[in-house]
Amino acid sequence: MRSETLLFHLSDIHFGLEDRRALDWVKQEIAEQRPDAVAITGDLTMKARSHEFAAACRWIQSLDVPVTVEVGNHDLPYFNLIERFFTPYKRFRAIENLVERELDVPGLAIVPLKTAVRAQPRLNWSKGWVTGRALRKCLAAIDALPAGVQALVAVHHPLREVGTKGTALTRGGRDALAELARRPVLGVLSGHVHDAFDLVEETVDGPVRMIGAGTLSQRVRSTPPSFNELRWDGTRLKVCVRNLQDAETGAMQIDDVPENAMPPRQPGEPVAPINQVPHTDPPVH
Repeated sequence: MRSETLLFHLSDIHFGLEDRRALDWVKQEIAEQRPDAVAITGDLTMKARSHEFAAACRWIQSLDVPVTVEVGNHDLPYFNLIERFFTPYKRFRAIENLVERELDVPGLAIVPLKTAVRAQPRLNWSKGWVTGRALRKCLAAIDALPAGVQALVAVHHPLREVGTKGTALTRGGRDALAELARRPVLGVLSGHVHDAFDLVEETVDGPVRMIGAGTLSQRVRSTPPSFNELRWDGTRLKVCVRNLQDAETGAMQIDDVPENAMPPRQPGEPVAPINQVPHTDPPVH
């Protein structure tokens, strides 16, 4: 029996442009390690098409461990505005009980905070927005946790920029971080930028740890396909980035995430053998 809680943090799978080898590898790791839970922080699909959702739901249902799923901006209908505004989660129906689901594991609770919205008063709807309603719902869930239980807050968009240039901030993100700093929050799990990071945001109310997962799709940016392995011993949360190219964890966890960074390999180039990255402590910022 494990003496610590093991979580896998996946993001940006993008069925429709998924990396099948990466998905097979992650599924094998889940089957062998049997994590206490898997948190998927959004962007299951590329264009929210029905066949993409069908493939994503089949893959998630096959994992056979507790799963919670956040909604990403790529998961809201692109081409059907009526559906986007009135039934935006319709295509999640096969896994609707997993969507924005609070998940309790030993000593921890994974609490959702929605950042992907149907529309917003700016042209780029792909960016994040923490609405007052979404934040109140998240904070109420954290405040209701039993004494001694700490929260990992699951979002799609990072609550502040993590080094990208020329992109809009997640609206309400800094206010959300300040509210989370007042509560027993171990960290905020996110995706969206397709690169792993592990940093601490200082707020007027104290620090908040921000942990970003990479992608399991072909849409790589600075780093190869990867996911995060989190271990909680009741005192310390250790994060290890696992990836397909045997890059050191420190090299995968970066502060700056240039949006237009070149991918580590070009289409058609061979991928390095699958390897496990040794467990290392996250970098100190």
